[in-house]
Amino acid sequence: MISNLLLHPGLILILGALVVPFLSGITRKLFVIALPAIGFLCLTTLSSDMGITIPFAGYELEIFRIDKLSKAFAYIFTISSFTAFIYGWYQEKAIEPMSALMYVGAAIGVVFAGDLLTLYIFWEVMAVTSTFLILARRTAASLAAAKRYILVHVFGGLLLLAGIILFAGETGSLAFTRFDVVSLSSWLILFGFLVNAAAVPFSSWLPDAYPESTVFGGVVLSAYTSKTAVYTLIRGFPGWDILIVLGCIMTIYGIIYALLENDMRRILAYSIVSQVGFMVCAVGVGTPLALSGAVAHAFCHILYKSLLWMCAGAVLYRVGKSKCTELGGLYKSMPWTLGLGTIGALAVSAPLTSGFTSKTMIIAAVESQHMFWTWFTLELAAAAVFWLAGIKFLYFVFFNKDQQLKPKEAPKSMLLAMSVLAFLCIIIGLAPEKLYNILPHTDVVKSVMPYTFSDIYVHHFGHVVTQSQLLLFSGLAFFLMLPLLKRTHTISLDFDWFYRKGSALVYNGLDKSLNLVNVKVDTLVRLNLISKLSALSKRVPLTLALAGMNVVWMLQGVTKSKLATKQCQFEATFENNVFPVGLSAGVVLAVFVLLSLI
Repeated sequence: MISNLLLHPGLILILGALVVPFLSGITRKLFVIALPAIGFLCLTTLSSDMGITIPFAGYELEIFRIDKLSKAFAYIFTISSFTAFIYGWYQEKAIEPMSALMYVGAAIGVVFAGDLLTLYIFWEVMAVTSTFLILARRTAASLAAAKRYILVHVFGGLLLLAGIILFAGETGSLAFTRFDVVSLSSWLILFGFLVNAAAVPFSSWLPDAYPESTVFGGVVLSAYTSKTAVYTLIRGFPGWDILIVLGCIMTIYGIIYALLENDMRRILAYSIVSQVGFMVCAVGVGTPLALSGAVAHAFCHILYKSLLWMCAGAVLYRVGKSKCTELGGLYKSMPWTLGLGTIGALAVSAPLTSGFTSKTMIIAAVESQHMFWTWFTLELAAAAVFWLAGIKFLYFVFFNKDQQLKPKEAPKSMLLAMSVLAFLCIIIGLAPEKLYNILPHTDVVKSVMPYTFSDIYVHHFGHVVTQSQLLLFSGLAFFLMLPLLKRTHTISLDFDWFYRKGSALVYNGLDKSLNLVNVKVDTLVRLNLISKLSALSKRVPLTLALAGMNVVWMLQGVTKSKLATKQCQFEATFENNVFPVGLSAGVVLAVFVLLSLI
């Protein structure tokens, strides 16, 4: 069991992250690049009979489950992190690579978790470690975004935990399999997953937080949280009709907000929401072809979206600006970044690229179920997202009015990482069978392959022509409508308006109401009740002491005229806690005598 656990790619990255602070310079950079490569090699050796199950508190925990679905996601997670760490070669501080390694390792831990408790632990590690990639930018905006980000994910984690507890009570099991019974527990678990999937109306955390992260952090964040959520939906909720509706809403929602957006990284963030909508919709369809299409699209989306985020990050790294209205004319000074970014833009939907191979599967699955409006929405979204994440992003950043910025080309490490991803986008587009072989339901998948390398223009020629026409029309429409697309220094309001305003209202309401209660309680207790009790606590002993002394003075023959003077002197002595030694000794002796008699 221990030997199998040592081959867990997620644990390799997490344990390796603990070593990062003790390394420095080139050693640390090579180490963090090597870890995902080692994880990938270990992944190739795993088989289904190497899983690990342990007993815990009366439950069976499958902490390491290996099948084609989990391996497919683990493959792309390790590949993406390998290129991300090459891209981040310029990093000098340990906090970002350390956080990224733990974040990616936790994401891999989720896809290999066969029980809900193990999944939840890795799920929360993801939320915490990814927050540091936003905080690492060290700006007021990133700090505020990180606070909102972690609060949203804590909320989602609580929904998930509540669902897991109820599910364990209902079934007596923690196994993470398909949820066939609709119950409160399954709905809570579904909502917990949907928060991480950035499903509407839980979507605004993604475009709010990712663009405020560091250059390196944005590349890493774009690949894991939402795709891990897609994995959990494929595993637990295939065929749930509500996901078809949510997926279609996400595709349109992401397109509309990307159209309105001025910040280049927010454009890419909203396009993530739209593309994850494709995957969510496919999970809702629930057929073997649709589920394999969701896995394939998650794989391809990570490749081309990471490439686009690297392109945007290179611009931000060199220029220090992110708004489209502040950029333009960069094709002259950053031609390699432009060229590689163009491959990423084409890979969104264009034939002979990775995105086309995966979207073809999803659309074919929808067609086979005769879902006309779903099919129409996805076809429209496929063209529109190319317009926005591809043409709009590249045009306004590289070809818009020249702002005379004239930066240097991106660092060589960034160009190398981008080149690897661009190569993979093309190779999967030309030979999709390489991807299809690692998917679940391989036989079904191969029946709808859009083409093969040997007969590109023969097999399923209609899909190629249709998609090419849509993309050409999309490009033509963009340039015809360009005067209407000119951006201004504006921001777009999203669902986060509600929790930003709502949190402020709650804070102000609690501040005024609770602080008012505090003032009233302070006045009542400290100034009135406590002072009176303090005076009473002093007066009672004084009264008792005076009663005793009056007896003593009467025995001594003190006259009434002098008695008042004696009482005043005694009160003053009592207030100052000063007593004659003889009197104190006499009181102590009297107390002892009294106790002995009792």
